[in-house]
Amino acid sequence: MKLGIVGLPNVGKSTLFNALTSAGAEAANYPFATIEPNVGVVNVPDERLDVLAKLSKSEKIVHTNIEFYDIAGLVKGASKGEGLGNQFLSNIREVDAIVHVVRCFDDENIIHVDGLIDPLRDIENINLELIFSDLEQVENRYGKVVKKARAEKSLAKERDLLEKIKNALEEGKAAREVELDEEEEKIIKNYSLLSAKPVIYVCNVAEEELNKEDNEYVKKVREYAEKSGDEVVVISAEIEAEIASLDPDEKELFLEELGLDSSGLDKLIKSSYKLLGLISFLTTGEMETRAWTIKKGSKAPTAAGKIHTDMERGFIKADTVSYKDLVESGSVAAAREKGLIRSEGKDYVVEDGDVIVFKFNV
Repeated sequence: MKLGIVGLPNVGKSTLFNALTSAGAEAANYPFATIEPNVGVVNVPDERLDVLAKLSKSEKIVHTNIEFYDIAGLVKGASKGEGLGNQFLSNIREVDAIVHVVRCFDDENIIHVDGLIDPLRDIENINLELIFSDLEQVENRYGKVVKKARAEKSLAKERDLLEKIKNALEEGKAAREVELDEEEEKIIKNYSLLSAKPVIYVCNVAEEELNKEDNEYVKKVREYAEKSGDEVVVISAEIEAEIASLDPDEKELFLEELGLDSSGLDKLIKSSYKLLGLISFLTTGEMETRAWTIKKGSKAPTAAGKIHTDMERGFIKADTVSYKDLVESGSVAAAREKGLIRSEGKDYVVEDGDVIVFKFNV
C-alpha cells in the first residue's frame, strides 16, 4: 500500500513523515523544502503476530508494511505549473490513497503560505488543483475517444463515462464523488485520476489541543469530510516526532501520560485500512509468523496468490482457524483436536485474523 502525504507548504507534512518513518526528511520553515518525494517504509503494527510467534516458536516475525511518500507542498495554480506544479501532480498519481495534512493550529512563528489559518480554504485549494489537472487529462482523452467511437462501437461505454466524469469535474466535483457501475470502475482505474483517489484528512494540531473536542478547525474539517465520505485523523506531528524517538516501553508510558490509547501512526494505519477496504490474514510456523494484506471480500485462492502465484493457480484448500480460537486452544494441534480448524474451498471469503495453511498442487 502506498500513501502520499500532501498539503500546502508548512502544514507539518515533513515533520509528520519523519515521525512516522524516522526517515530524516528535511523539515524546514519555508515553502518547497521537499522537492523530490521522500519515501519511507513502515511496518503495520499487529500485536497478534507476537502472540502467534510465541505459540509457534517462530524464528522471525514479518509484518506487512505501508510506503509513505512525502510529496512537495502544493500551492494554488499547481495544475498550471505554479510552485512545483506538474512535478507534484505526477508523483501523486502513483499512490493508492492521499493523506492530506491540514494545519489546525495557530503559531505566529510558523509562516502560512496564504497568511491566515483556514483549513477549509487549504483543502479546497488542493482539491481544485487535483480537479483541474484531472479535467485537462479527461478532456484530452474525451476528444480522442469521441472521434474513434464513431467507427469503433466498443468505445461507446468509455466515451459516455468520460463525458460523465468531465461534467462532474467542470462542476468542481471530485471524480470519486461520481457514481459508477462495476465496468466503469475498471475503465476509470486506467486514468489514475488524482481526484478519484480516496483521502484521509490529517488534522495537525498543537500538543495541548490533541485531546480537546472543541478545536474549531478540526470541527470544520470533520464536517467537510462527512459530506464526501472521507476519513479524518487528528494528530500532533510534534508529539509523533517525540514518540518516534522512544523505545516501545517508553512509548507506552508516554502515551498513557498524554491520555492516549494509540499513536497517530496507529490511527492513520487503521483509517487507511478502513478507507481502502483492507484486512490481514496470518500464517504461522517455526520458520516465521507473518501478516498478509488483502482486499476485504477476497476469496481463499486470491489470498493464496498473495503468498505465491503458484498457490493460487494450484489451489486445493485452505486449512483455516480464527486467531482467537487458535490462541485460546494454545496450539495448532489442540485447535485441530477441538475441530476448530476448518477445511475451506475456493469460494471461502477470508476474514480478518484468519490463520491459514494453504494446500496446493502445481
